Amino acid sequence: MKATLFFRKLSLFFRQIYRPQKQWIFASLCVISAIAVVVFGGCGALQSSSLAAPPSILVDQFGYRPGDAKVAVIQQASATTEDDPSLYAHLTDTFQIVRVDNPAAPVYTGQAELWEAGKIHPQSGDRVAWFDFSTVQTPGEYVIQNTRTGDASAPFAIAEDVYQNVLIAATRMYYYQRSGFDKVPPYADARWADGAAYLGPGQDTEARFVDDKENAELERDMRGGWFDAGDTNKYVTFASPPIHQLLDAYTQNPAVWTDDFNIPESNNGIPDILDEVRYELDWFQRMQDDDGGVFIKLGTLDYNDARPPSQDRRPRFYAPKCSSSTIDVASTFAHAALVFRDFPELQPLADTLEQRSLQAWNWFNRHPVQTECDTQEIKAGDADRDPVTQLGSAILAAVYLSELQDDPQFDNYIREHFRETRPFNESLGVLYASSVVDGLTIYSQSATAPADIQAAVKTELSQLLFEQLPIFFQHSLTLDPYRAFMPDPQYHWGSNAVKSRFGNINHVISSSTDNAQKSQQYTEQALGYLHYLHGVNPLGIVYLTNMYEDGAEYSANEMFHKWFGGGIYDNAQTSSSGPAPGYVTGGPNKNYTGPAEGVVDQPPMRTYLDRNDTELLMWEITEPSIAYQAPYIQLLSSF
Repeated sequence: MKATLFFRKLSLFFRQIYRPQKQWIFASLCVISAIAVVVFGGCGALQSSSLAAPPSILVDQFGYRPGDAKVAVIQQASATTEDDPSLYAHLTDTFQIVRVDNPAAPVYTGQAELWEAGKIHPQSGDRVAWFDFSTVQTPGEYVIQNTRTGDASAPFAIAEDVYQNVLIAATRMYYYQRSGFDKVPPYADARWADGAAYLGPGQDTEARFVDDKENAELERDMRGGWFDAGDTNKYVTFASPPIHQLLDAYTQNPAVWTDDFNIPESNNGIPDILDEVRYELDWFQRMQDDDGGVFIKLGTLDYNDARPPSQDRRPRFYAPKCSSSTIDVASTFAHAALVFRDFPELQPLADTLEQRSLQAWNWFNRHPVQTECDTQEIKAGDADRDPVTQLGSAILAAVYLSELQDDPQFDNYIREHFRETRPFNESLGVLYASSVVDGLTIYSQSATAPADIQAAVKTELSQLLFEQLPIFFQHSLTLDPYRAFMPDPQYHWGSNAVKSRFGNINHVISSSTDNAQKSQQYTEQALGYLHYLHGVNPLGIVYLTNMYEDGAEYSANEMFHKWFGGGIYDNAQTSSSGPAPGYVTGGPNKNYTGPAEGVVDQPPMRTYLDRNDTELLMWEITEPSIAYQAPYIQLLSSF
């Protein structure tokens, strides 16, 4: 892996030197081949401090698995119908694949094919062609070159484990988001070290009730958990879906979840993803009252954050118990108990979580559904959930409790209510309640579920996935020249999370069919969404922060984040530290309301700025979130 990163960084250095020359690739790669024999080590000094324009040849900048489809996108950006043909002549040129370590011997040569006969794609404003090089399967480091112009793609790898380092970086985002926990070497890079936050007087170990601030008798220890997003507040209802998705990511492909992600719990015999989930669940337990109800959120009363978080001295407050937070905890505790019980070391915790889940379930069923628990006096997001969302959480709780408890009430609840959940009642409900789809899929495969209820769930799921979804689910590769179709309205706040969910639903469909051809189609479609996030998009950007040391050539340099969004962390290319790596940014937002000129005038896929400015309201575009990170991790870990 060190050799791979060496070649990538050195190739980037020479690319910036030789970019004006049409044959830069041969000069640069020959030098790389020679130097690599005698030089091997860090290349940080070679990393450019300025960001060059992305190339016209777009690839997944991390790479591809050997047996997967591999299609580069050749781009004419921001095209018009009046363009002279010379401006897009490169779209139908001949391209070749060359190995970084042997550039004089191309391994594949072929011609690109226009998408839709050269039609301008309305969602991006681009003309595009595809260059299919799927037959190249030998592991190694490659670039794609235009044989006429010399233009070249970013370097990329072909390897079975090509995404493992990316997965580690993306998962470690949760470690950096830990509240009340020291982030220090060797687990934190020294550039992003900080002491434990919010453990001072009046903070998380002695949080006060927001509706009775002077009552010391109501102080509670609510330390731990993850910062929600760019802010440092903590919301039970915002954290529940990510926990489900991370647990699903583990159960869908446990082999990739090793015990060496370099977090403090590494090498304890438990996959690090489960250790990270445990950290959040410990906080969930502190948010649960003795009667089973769960307080909905914890945070500050203003926006006067300190950087880094350990310097923040503001008091912290918790909001009331609510039906939404309580049923979310019931579902996550039951799900975690089901996963954890397979590890002898975690059996006592699994038993505790199971009992706490039952307490929360009973509290939820004794109280009315509440939708106005969060007055938002505690800043900033509204943690309330509508009744349909709470019903989905109740279905999830019933699914996982039915696996843990020999009690027909849970199966009966599923029988009576599963058709009322969002996936079955909204055209794109599978995207906004994807954990419900995952949970019902598990139930449809259960060895203990009553046969009649299970058959009903299986039938309804099959009809939903194969007959009732919008037709574009069957054509996501061809409807979008960037091979990751999404309707215009979904390019909203947090659109990158929606892209990931599209990929995850395609993976569910692929895993749910016995038709090998359809399975392959939906797997390829799922990969299309992953490649989009890795650089096969109109901006040619990897929508993860500061991934240069993991192989990206053009990565998100900035994000709106109260810790990593300014000062020495401001920009990955120009600041001394830059933001921590692996954070998924919000994504293009056609509904952006800030003052940055020209953003909303762009086609939907281009409504993005690589900025973090508060005055530009960049939280609407580049703010990360634990809720954006989890669906991406679930998608990435599938491959």
